[in-house]
Amino acid sequence: MPTPSLAALPIRRLTHRDLTACADLSEDRGWPREEHKWGLLLSAGKGYGIDDPAGGLVTACIVTEYGAPDRPTLGAIGMVLVAERHARQGVGRRLMRHVVGAMGPAPLTLHATPNGRPLYEELGFKTTGRAEMVCGHFTPDGPPSDVATRAATAEDMSAILRLDEEVFGADRTHVITRLPAFADQLRVAEDGGRIIGYAAAWPNMATHVVGPLIARDTETAKALLASLAAHTDRPLRTDIDVRHEELLAWVKCRGLESVAFNAVMTYGIAELPGDWSRRFAPLTVAAG
Repeated sequence: MPTPSLAALPIRRLTHRDLTACADLSEDRGWPREEHKWGLLLSAGKGYGIDDPAGGLVTACIVTEYGAPDRPTLGAIGMVLVAERHARQGVGRRLMRHVVGAMGPAPLTLHATPNGRPLYEELGFKTTGRAEMVCGHFTPDGPPSDVATRAATAEDMSAILRLDEEVFGADRTHVITRLPAFADQLRVAEDGGRIIGYAAAWPNMATHVVGPLIARDTETAKALLASLAAHTDRPLRTDIDVRHEELLAWVKCRGLESVAFNAVMTYGIAELPGDWSRRFAPLTVAAG
């Protein structure tokens, strides 16, 4: 039986049962398998993909929707991958067009690598910012922070959700409430008993990824990051909005090194909602 053309293969919704196939696709393109992250994204978001008749996936991506379940106010696209054997045949463009169409009028955002950026520009995405990935073993330096931090408790979740929606600009309860199970650490910063920031550190291969990092100001962000580092022996990795120059300089003085830059792109809106001055790092670039 002849192999059907890529254009004839149907796009379908992915589920948690596709986790291994998604991780295999990551590995095929030289990415880490990141099964822990794929698990979160497939549970909290909507996966789209094309099955390869020879086995596995031709392509895949995840859309994480924020806002009302039936009327999202923002969709974050991530983990856009095409198997090496099917690369440069238009299948990634076809999948992205399908996703954009499926989201209707909802604004979209994504973090683009230099290689992916031309495709997204062709589809109408505009670059509205940049994020710098940094990674390394954090080495404390200087006096301890005056900002009080502690491990989050179940009683903190409602305050965390209120702060997160205010800063992020959309309701992402279905993602943030998964953090206690997904992350190895979830910590809050307080001032007079009021939560003024929070951050998580979640396992990703040999590192702990810091994200989200939401804080009242740079000093609060520093305190949260340092407190997370104090409770792990793994290297830290995070993606910091390049407008937060002071925080970037501070982490680089303490052992983290620049790894890459990604373009923050939007579709249907001129810039992301919320308050960027308090949004220091995303949960993951795949989910915003």
